[in-house]
Amino acid sequence: MTRKPNVLWAVSMGLAFMLLQLFAAVVLLAPEGPLSYRYTTLIQHDSYWFANIIERGYDTIVPPITHKMMEVSNVAFFPAYPAIAGALHHWTGLSVYTALLVTAQAAAWGFWSYFFLFCERWNISPLAQVLGAIAVFAHPTAFFLVAGYSESLFMMALLGFIYWSTARGRTAMVLAGVHGFGMSATRIVGLPCAAIPVMRAFFEGGWKGVKNVRGWFAQYAKPVALMFAAMLGGISFFIYCLVRWGRWDLYMLTQEAGWAVYPDYLAVFKLESYRWLVPPMNDPTQWSQMTMTVGALILIGVAICELLPALRRATAWPSRIGFYFAAVITYYIAVSGVASVNMESMLRYQFCAHAVIVLALLHFLAEFRRPPALLRAIGMAGVILLSAAGIGLQGWWIWNFTRGDWVA
Repeated sequence: MTRKPNVLWAVSMGLAFMLLQLFAAVVLLAPEGPLSYRYTTLIQHDSYWFANIIERGYDTIVPPITHKMMEVSNVAFFPAYPAIAGALHHWTGLSVYTALLVTAQAAAWGFWSYFFLFCERWNISPLAQVLGAIAVFAHPTAFFLVAGYSESLFMMALLGFIYWSTARGRTAMVLAGVHGFGMSATRIVGLPCAAIPVMRAFFEGGWKGVKNVRGWFAQYAKPVALMFAAMLGGISFFIYCLVRWGRWDLYMLTQEAGWAVYPDYLAVFKLESYRWLVPPMNDPTQWSQMTMTVGALILIGVAICELLPALRRATAWPSRIGFYFAAVITYYIAVSGVASVNMESMLRYQFCAHAVIVLALLHFLAEFRRPPALLRAIGMAGVILLSAAGIGLQGWWIWNFTRGDWVA
């Protein structure tokens, strides 16, 4: 099922999809004005906080101020994205805003390239690759990949971490560690995602591997070492906060004080967290609430799709466990974090789970025999119709976002 990937194809398609996103946002939907102005409308909301960190560095009072004020307390974002954009700003002379956008769009190119590299590794047909990419492209908040946000850097690092941790050789392990470090240094959810190699080793070994205590070192030594290497990005940020301000958890304190984010780790198990509604177009919070419910249904549906074939015959589901673990963890951490603010921003956070689930499903479908032409046509039509609806909704959110409105 695996083959040597066509790197040129993957990188070229990655660039094409990134440029298509950029064209749609800047040329088609941004406010009227010079192209340079339209381009900078992709800097909104959280982007200003990243710019503030680049210009001033991290700064805060202890305890943090009890409302959002970046001039007083800005330790509410992980450092990888502003650090890379800041280096680009200082080394090239680009403006801070342009450096933020170039960094995000370069990472988006990397994300799309890894998407196609996985497809090439799994011998997915070019048509199926494009349809899968369209399914990701059509997510209503996929445009955040090319905006001044950390979505693209986190997603590129996550896919790169999974890609290289499942390859062979010492160089692959080094690259996996580098991607993992960047992943956990970009977002706090990267810390539990660092356990993906361990989860994969556990499920691939099965109960026989667990019972064979003498073989634990051979089976788990490399995955555990890679997990700790990947966690160093986030851990380094906590150590920095401890040394500078005497509180390792200053990021969490700032989120609580300024954003009223109080994690509720049982929220995903509470019925009242799920909203069954048809939200109005101009209410992104209700869209986020609906997205939380839809996301749970999708995860349950995927679990059923995997379970039924596995009961009848052996499937390669352990090879996909890393993707499912990443989807569940990013969904769970996001719900736990935004439950206290009525699921605000869940529309954006759910994109991470959506992208890795699409990849896992492409691998899952490739295990089965080629379906009849009629069934393939129905499947493609379904993907195209759903994608058209998602792209239409995304266009609405881009139009609002580039005009300064809050989306997610």
